[in-house]
Amino acid sequence: MRQLLCLGALLSSLCLFQPVFGKGPTYQTLEEARTDPDFEKQGEYVGSERGVQVIALGKGQFNAVTYQGGLPGAGWDKSPTTSKEGTWEEIQSALEGLKKTERKSPTLGKKAPEGAVVLFDGTKETFEENWKAGEDKFENGLLVQGVSTKPTFGDMKLHLEFLLPYMPEARGQARGNSGCYLQGRYEIQMLDSFGLKGLDNECGGIYKAAAPDVNMCLPPLTWQTYDVDFTTAKFDDSGKKVSNAKVTVKHNGVVIHQDLEIPEHTPGGVVKAESKETGPIFLQDHSNPVRYRNIWVVTK
Repeated sequence: MRQLLCLGALLSSLCLFQPVFGKGPTYQTLEEARTDPDFEKQGEYVGSERGVQVIALGKGQFNAVTYQGGLPGAGWDKSPTTSKEGTWEEIQSALEGLKKTERKSPTLGKKAPEGAVVLFDGTKETFEENWKAGEDKFENGLLVQGVSTKPTFGDMKLHLEFLLPYMPEARGQARGNSGCYLQGRYEIQMLDSFGLKGLDNECGGIYKAAAPDVNMCLPPLTWQTYDVDFTTAKFDDSGKKVSNAKVTVKHNGVVIHQDLEIPEHTPGGVVKAESKETGPIFLQDHSNPVRYRNIWVVTK
């Protein structure tokens, strides 16, 4: 019996830690990532008639996704993509005639306009004034995932910049996962979905509501932007909803949702139901090190 109990405890321990082992290494900075030779090879490549996104899969393996006409948001004609998976040598045919490029969001570093509420500008002052969080959520001038704002908002325009970690061996929802919850209710997903299809649970998706019109996720450890125009749901005097929340989202300067109605709140938020009450901005902690900077709101 004692041996069985020990074996059971061992199996439970293995089950408990298996998801963590499956994620492989996590790199939070460019300096760390450059110790992996695959990091400098992954990224975007472009030529006159096509673009390719090379995703590092860990241990010398890659996936090269080819887009006809150019890269997503920069010439791709929306025709079906093709992909080639293998070692660096095995995917070279997909990169023939192309040059590596590094795109940056045109709204990166965008300054808050006059009258905006500056929620985080990299200073301890804006962190302490605006966020419900302990000292561990302020790291080297950046905001750490798993925080909510002290002020609450209704109709608003939001600018936010985020950095996803490099996790080459992780897959799916285990790869750079977080989310920006508007009013603590409606999630705009954050995920390292560079080179993927662009689903509702991938970067830019409105979880369980809508996939982005185009997957604008850039390679991991590239600063990215969301620029959001949000209109809250409306309720009559009895508390009955008369119109859905609506959102327009630009991801890295490209519109991925235009006047999209959100039919209901997203599970996992800090506000558990829709109502006429305002709510905070919540940056989800999904056990991945996602970082934020330059966050401001203009109320409408």
